[in-house]
Amino acid sequence: MTPSPFHRVRWTSALTLAALGAGTVRARRRLRAIPVLPAPPSAADGLPRAVGWRLLTARGVEVDPATFLAACAHADREGLRVLDLLPADLGAERALGLLRLVDPGAYREDLLAEGRGAGYALLVAEEVLARAGLLWPGPDGAGPAGAGGREPADLLALTRRLKEYAADATGLAVAPALSVGRPGDPAGAVRAAELRAQGLPPGVLAAAQLAGLGLLAGLAVRQGRWGAAAAGLYWLQPYLVLGGPGAPLRPADLPGATAARPARSLGAAVRTAGAVLRTPADADAEADAARAAAYRAELALGTDRFLEPRRTDCPWCGSRRLFVRVRVPDLLQGKPGRFALEECADCRHVFQNPRLTPDGLEFYYRDFYDGRGGEGAGTVFGRLGASYRKRAEMLRPHTVDAPASWLDVGTGHGHFCNAARAVWPDTRFDGLDMGDGVGEAERRGWVETGFQGQFPEFAQKLAGRYEVVSMYHYLEHTRDPLAELDSAAAVLAPGGFLAIELPDPQSRMARLLGSAWLPWFQPQHQHLIPASNLREALADRGFTVLAEEHGPAHQGNDFFGAVALTATRLAPDPDRPWAPPATRRGRVLAHAVRAAALPCFAGAAALDALRTALARRTDGGNAYRLLARRDDDRLPTAVGEDR
Repeated sequence: MTPSPFHRVRWTSALTLAALGAGTVRARRRLRAIPVLPAPPSAADGLPRAVGWRLLTARGVEVDPATFLAACAHADREGLRVLDLLPADLGAERALGLLRLVDPGAYREDLLAEGRGAGYALLVAEEVLARAGLLWPGPDGAGPAGAGGREPADLLALTRRLKEYAADATGLAVAPALSVGRPGDPAGAVRAAELRAQGLPPGVLAAAQLAGLGLLAGLAVRQGRWGAAAAGLYWLQPYLVLGGPGAPLRPADLPGATAARPARSLGAAVRTAGAVLRTPADADAEADAARAAAYRAELALGTDRFLEPRRTDCPWCGSRRLFVRVRVPDLLQGKPGRFALEECADCRHVFQNPRLTPDGLEFYYRDFYDGRGGEGAGTVFGRLGASYRKRAEMLRPHTVDAPASWLDVGTGHGHFCNAARAVWPDTRFDGLDMGDGVGEAERRGWVETGFQGQFPEFAQKLAGRYEVVSMYHYLEHTRDPLAELDSAAAVLAPGGFLAIELPDPQSRMARLLGSAWLPWFQPQHQHLIPASNLREALADRGFTVLAEEHGPAHQGNDFFGAVALTATRLAPDPDRPWAPPATRRGRVLAHAVRAAALPCFAGAAALDALRTALARRTDGGNAYRLLARRDDDRLPTAVGEDR
């Protein structure tokens, strides 16, 4: 029997080689897509307008006037309001890291993309700084180069924030005359700070880097020429991406970074891991101490006061045939307390019982979407642009003209509205939310008007004003979803559309994963509504359901979320301010659990990809969307009634 031509292929090495090769090609393509600043125009051509710009630089970085003028001219020509300047001799590993994070060809078009840069020089329009509420004083207090003296981590964090205020007007460019010299290997604490400034978890990345180096070493030793080829490609990657004629970047350390890459990568990972183990994730010790003191004072009074008396009937249909579906602690933040979701045996409505009081909701929401957890939540929402656009596109088959006005209820920081502008550019998007983020969304320009408060409070004020109202993963958070539907009917003009997306409590994964099913989302989710119940409630309020989607609404996080919740349950964040002060042992345990969970996360991501493909084909997932039209002029008879 003739052996297969692939019988000698070492598949682990081959797949690793393919992944590294694809990454190398992608990085080269991205590098060549970064524009290079042209020479500044001459006086005969007319000097660019430099008024209204601030040039912010890191400590020790000097930008000459010609480069400043060239940057101003490039920004004006391209319609940019924020421009990160890449030094021509940018360090090799920093350049590779940037190319992994940024696709220059799609950077401006992705309105939710996080701001990225090199961390050395940043040109910003003053009006963007003003809207962001930022001051950046320099040693001399004025002038294009008078705003220096910060660390690269500060500029990296600022670039990330300013992209939110210039979502479609932020870019990068190579500045040929800008130099930062030959960089040394950064200390572990410095590298950890720079990763955090970019919204990246330094501990996880250090563990992943060590695991990757271990894999490559094992392949090189045990899998012959295939393993050696994979390790060799990793070794030579800096030169393959950044070397050669015509490259817009010329790293001063390219020869050394290539020759010593494995050793330097190992050293960087070890130093970063050590820094993470020694220090808490949040460097603002004063704010942490105040936050911890406030939580200690509240917890001294106990958490039972945050729960109402248990009800004995279903809030949807009134049946008394209830049973406990799941009982879990707070797996989202690890705050004290235990919560039950009960299901009605007659209508299958699932609800938190006993439910949280308003004070309890404030306590368990705090530091999740804002405060301590605001940055992480924003990062998650910022990666859902494709999902947001699909939600907005659901309306297309049912209307000829673009809607003039759209109210997104539960908008948070306005991520959906910002992404939906790419689908409906002529629509006015307003947002409503309980949190302060809706005001921030207005300042960013992500919504035209932000309303802060409970939706039923605005029902009469906004009556008949909107052609579309959306509630995406909102109703499950509310204390009375039927009152919210009444409010939507009041706010919509006759013929207006109501778009809703919810977790599906009848999902197969809810039964399979039990308490580790992420959409239970305790203690935040108050109600999980079967699609049949929602259809009936909409019909009672004069709506006609036009479309219902299950597979397209699926969120591919079932297995990944289960691993995350389990890891959090085993080793909560040691620096959470509602827990006793962190110890070194606690930090080591938490990081060990997270490192051990990395292979589980990888496997979960693969399973979620398979599950998502199946959900799309079978139209069955962990969530569903409904689009309904309000067909009559009658207002609900019980707007805001508490059920």
